[in-house]
Amino acid sequence: MTVQKVAFVTGASRGIGLSISQMLVRSGYKVYGICKHPEKCDFKHDLFQLIGCDLSNSKEIDHLMNQQILEKKDISLLVHNAGLAYFAPVEELSSEKIREMVNLHITAPMLLTSHFTRILKQNQGRIIFIGSVAGKEISPWGNVYASLKAGIHHYARELFAELRKFGVKVHLIIPDITKTDFYNYLNFEPDDDPKSYLLPNQIAEVIEDLILEDKGWVVPEIQISPELFKLKRKKQN
Repeated sequence: MTVQKVAFVTGASRGIGLSISQMLVRSGYKVYGICKHPEKCDFKHDLFQLIGCDLSNSKEIDHLMNQQILEKKDISLLVHNAGLAYFAPVEELSSEKIREMVNLHITAPMLLTSHFTRILKQNQGRIIFIGSVAGKEISPWGNVYASLKAGIHHYARELFAELRKFGVKVHLIIPDITKTDFYNYLNFEPDDDPKSYLLPNQIAEVIEDLILEDKGWVVPEIQISPELFKLKRKKQN
């Protein structure tokens, strides 16, 4: 009897997370998707189950980890994708926004990784972190977001070194400008030129190439960038 492949994906209801989830479903995975507002996701499939959880709230994370997921022991893929960004001069970022970003980008991935690592060791599974090029560069007004991404990049690299001896593969995917609703709360967005941004399904394609064939070697880190670098400021109403 073939064991069902099971994946756990955060931020799964939209953007990059949804594209990854759809790719996994097409590949035969049962996907447990975590998101804040499951009701806003239009994608439905027998192999796709959304679970509501605000990953910036540690109490909700505790509740999530205690939920009875039938195939929990079969999880072989953990994808950390959920994220959001507030860009502003450091003195203008509220304590609520700073805490929300810290919890979502650092606390949640670390708690979930700790929770699932024993299962992933047993299944010789994978952990995928969706980072950001902002974590490699100096970002004006992106001080908190970029610093947190740099932190999770380093965490992923540490895990790669720690877990490879147990057969757990860790990948850090670093997308550059990607056309999603990530930019809804920012005063800039990708340019109209299609060569200046990535699409979520392109990130999913890269991950598909990594996970579907076990070739006996691992690519621990990949940066994906569009051909051109162009941004534009949003028009003020």
